Amino acid sequence: MKWMISANGKMYDHAAAFQKWGFIDWRQRANYQIGDEVYIYCTRPYMRVMYKAVVIKESLSYLQIQDDTEFWHIREEHDKALNGKYARLKLISQVDSDKLSLPYLIDIGLKAAPQGPVKISETLANYIDSNMDEYSSDNIFPDSDNMDKCYEGATQQVLVNKYERSSIARQRCIEYNGHCCFVCGMDFEKTYGEIGKNFIHIHHIVPLHEIDKEYIVDYKKDLIPVCPNCHAMLHRKISGEYVSWKELRKMIQNK
Repeated sequence: MKWMISANGKMYDHAAAFQKWGFIDWRQRANYQIGDEVYIYCTRPYMRVMYKAVVIKESLSYLQIQDDTEFWHIREEHDKALNGKYARLKLISQVDSDKLSLPYLIDIGLKAAPQGPVKISETLANYIDSNMDEYSSDNIFPDSDNMDKCYEGATQQVLVNKYERSSIARQRCIEYNGHCCFVCGMDFEKTYGEIGKNFIHIHHIVPLHEIDKEYIVDYKKDLIPVCPNCHAMLHRKISGEYVSWKELRKMIQNK
């Protein structure tokens, strides 16, 4: 069975929970079966499907689930669910694509933004799957030379470029810093017009392969928006060393 559920990041930080454990324990409001696929629709400001998960456990009691109180922004909502049952949803993939936004989903057959768990058609599931890989993403870009290296997470092994590069962390970085390149100041919308709107790369200041494997990215401290040209230069070396974004900015200014 294939389901769609809604997630409000202002109530519960599912992005951080997925990043820490590779799964979330979700209040079970439907008759899930192990092996069911669950697409997670993120509410405002995203209003799109951003995660695909699979049910690996069901009918868990509160005493059997992972303690995730650190990720609840509204503790009252957490406490309401204590007497209910939970399903464990293991992350399969995540992406941030305009093609998975609500208008597209409605065109393919979704009646409205999901308020609770709803069964979805094979047609809609196939459409979502076709846009659920990193190449379909509008907002995930590589930023490491070690693209094939795997890191052992808290509970599972995942590819860095598909997991640790959280599309949510990227989006929050953009919301915090804007779309202009930190190095050269380029604004794609001003340069190219409508086609350049909201386009930018995101750079990890400290490469992921150099930090602890279970480190949770801080979008304020660890990420900056950069244009593709500056991004490429940040991943080149001078005398065997990478330059920082501040050093690269000075190089441009000195030219």
